[in-house]
Amino acid sequence: MNLSTPLTRPSLHEELVTRLRQAIVEGALEPDAKVPERELCENLGVSRTPLREALKVLANEGLVVLQSNRGARISKVTMEELEDAFPVIAVLEGLAGELACASATDKEISHIVARHHDMFRYYEAGDRSAYFQANRDIHAALMAAARNPVLAQHYAMLSSRVERARLLANVSDSRWAEAVEEHREIVKAVEARDGPRLSALLRAHLNNKLAALKKALT
Repeated sequence: MNLSTPLTRPSLHEELVTRLRQAIVEGALEPDAKVPERELCENLGVSRTPLREALKVLANEGLVVLQSNRGARISKVTMEELEDAFPVIAVLEGLAGELACASATDKEISHIVARHHDMFRYYEAGDRSAYFQANRDIHAALMAAARNPVLAQHYAMLSSRVERARLLANVSDSRWAEAVEEHREIVKAVEARDGPRLSALLRAHLNNKLAALKKALT
């Protein structure tokens, strides 16, 4: 047996998981709905086997519930889940911010700051979709700049749950304005490479987001 040749993971599996995850997070596949396996296979041009393998990954992420002999359902968004997940995500993001300040290149810092400025412009234009995309880009860039694959893996597993809750909730304009002000302080800490301050700001930002989501969803 040859154990010296690197294994390669089929790109189809990764793309399928990504597409399904995005559909769940954005609400195209609604909470508690049965996963339409036949329809998905036809639309995506895949067989049942890779689809079910992808669903197993999403089940491990908490986005799908596998039912014995009954297919799969999209998991519900519950307050209990959010209250369990948010403190963990806050710690992960705080650690990522601290590590990023220590290891990010000047180019990476410039990119993060530029996306912050883009986000502020989208806020002023009232473009929520573009604003939230820039927001996702910023957090992803901080996580990448942290240079810690284990941290990134655990963050990716939890962040999709939080993202789905945010898209389902109708967060108020007042909370949106507060979030923008929090981000102004965040970008200052990024520019200063102040890891401890950035870590504290990110954790506080996540805690405030949880409080807003609880209010919106209840």
